[in-house]
Amino acid sequence: MREQISLIGSGQTRFSEWWGKGIRDLMDEAVTSAIDSSPITALDIDFVIVANMLGERVNDQAHLGAIASSLLPHRPPALRTEAACASGSIAIHTALSLLESGRAENVLVIGVEKMTDVSTSEIAAALMGAADAERDAACGMTFPGLFGLVARRYMHDYGLTRAQLSLVSARHHRNAVSNPFAQFKSAIDPESVTESSLVADPLRLLDCSPVSDGAAACILSSKHASPIRFAASQVSTDSVSLTERPFLTSFPATKDAAERAYEEAGIRPTDIAHIELHDCFSIAAVINLEDLGFADPGRGITFYEEQETTPTVNASGGLKACGHPVAATGIKQILDVSKQLQVSGQRYGLAHNFGGVGATCCVHILEHTP
Repeated sequence: MREQISLIGSGQTRFSEWWGKGIRDLMDEAVTSAIDSSPITALDIDFVIVANMLGERVNDQAHLGAIASSLLPHRPPALRTEAACASGSIAIHTALSLLESGRAENVLVIGVEKMTDVSTSEIAAALMGAADAERDAACGMTFPGLFGLVARRYMHDYGLTRAQLSLVSARHHRNAVSNPFAQFKSAIDPESVTESSLVADPLRLLDCSPVSDGAAACILSSKHASPIRFAASQVSTDSVSLTERPFLTSFPATKDAAERAYEEAGIRPTDIAHIELHDCFSIAAVINLEDLGFADPGRGITFYEEQETTPTVNASGGLKACGHPVAATGIKQILDVSKQLQVSGQRYGLAHNFGGVGATCCVHILEHTP
């Protein structure tokens, strides 16, 4: 990073099914917590960035930047970002760019999604906006179907078994038990994952992240310091449709963003103590560990075959157990990595967030400097 930019405030709602709350309510709760935890007041915020994917289609609400700005007494300038499930991390990346440019000193970043107000079929169709409408959606594909294709090919190429894959969700649910913000706080065993309902062969219901409501917010500052600063922020993109990919068992955008993030931070993967990665489906967690440089191809599952790992992986419960209100996820990951670094006293943590089937990927590296 060209400037010293710190995380000075953070707040979030619990990720859940919030029948009695709307988008404005969820944002207000997260924003209030973020401001209360910071050394500044609401009036010190120069700019607001809101991440949201589904507002128009699911909630009949666009123009969320202005709505978020109206939560503050002085109505600062605001904008909205959208990059499917990577919307939150793209909002962070945009805020960092504003701060580096000198156009702002304190930026409030919000990610919000209200997904449970419509039927399962409606939300599945809305989420397919993150795929290719001509090449993928037109043939009836869904995201479980797309990741099912990825999982089946990975099993063919590397011999991953159904029993091994079930270790992923079981681990993430176990991690979420102690997370007060998690949607699911009950442990499950690998056998329950294997025996859960078939969704898109070989993926089962408990391989899939849930439909969630929630918001997360943070305040980034180039003026005020904190023990957590941003060491790197990198974005990479790939084709939206799997039909244009030369292979299915790796996501090149993740590899590219990670390599550039390590270079920007001046570190190696072995320096990372904590990871929050994008486990929208269990197979994604396995592949992401490989693409991020923590395991060789075909060996990502070894992280789940060991009882304890370095670095820690999705100690929050990840998308699978903590919940996945899509645009809030990238910001929530930043908050979790920050907490983990401050508790452990370790120096570096990494947040990995992607949209679609790895079409847009953002990698952030945080540095803890007590």
